[in-house]
Amino acid sequence: MSAVQSVNLASTPARIPGRARLSGIDKHPVDGAVDVTAPGPKGLAGGGLAGDAVCDLRHHGGDDQAVYAYAREDLDWWQVELGRELRNGSFGENLTTLGINVSSALVGEQWLIGGSLLLQVTVPRIPCATFQAAIGEKRWVRRFTERGAAGTYLRVQRPGTVRSGDSIVVVERPDHRISASVAFRAITLEPELLDLMVDITDLPAELHESVQKRAGAPAR
Repeated sequence: MSAVQSVNLASTPARIPGRARLSGIDKHPVDGAVDVTAPGPKGLAGGGLAGDAVCDLRHHGGDDQAVYAYAREDLDWWQVELGRELRNGSFGENLTTLGINVSSALVGEQWLIGGSLLLQVTVPRIPCATFQAAIGEKRWVRRFTERGAAGTYLRVQRPGTVRSGDSIVVVERPDHRISASVAFRAITLEPELLDLMVDITDLPAELHESVQKRAGAPAR
């Protein structure tokens, strides 16, 4: 069964070594149910989980990045690669999942979590300097990008609550083949794949416009 292994929050912003600004990337597992709602427009709103700190509203938060999910299986792979323990929340994810291939999730597919919360896959996470500083590994952005298991952001289709142990059921999948992994590769290392994403309207509007421009698609 696919499930939420842990729900992770940054209850207070923290200063990351080597970075001047406070960040909400240092998330830790919490007990009990957490309310999840659509936070509002990017640039004005934070994340979708109640009590979770989001500091850089220019690049994080908003409806299309309301929730970030990362697979425990991918954290386990990185544990071996880095030779150290990675607790749930180490990558700044709100939901550490188990039993669902997050990288294979299709853009636009919907997850029913715990019987009430409905989320929709939007866009993979793009690594940044803050992420590299938080992990403390040289060339981390490049290594993470080359691995290609970026996790995914989700928007809230129907608000609800989430807690550790909640089931994850994929209740709807679109009829295309653009997964979070393919989208990530197209945006980062393989721009030749952008043509495949031109008609994917479930992408965030800003990204969809960027994809069309970079792919040379005619204006619509």
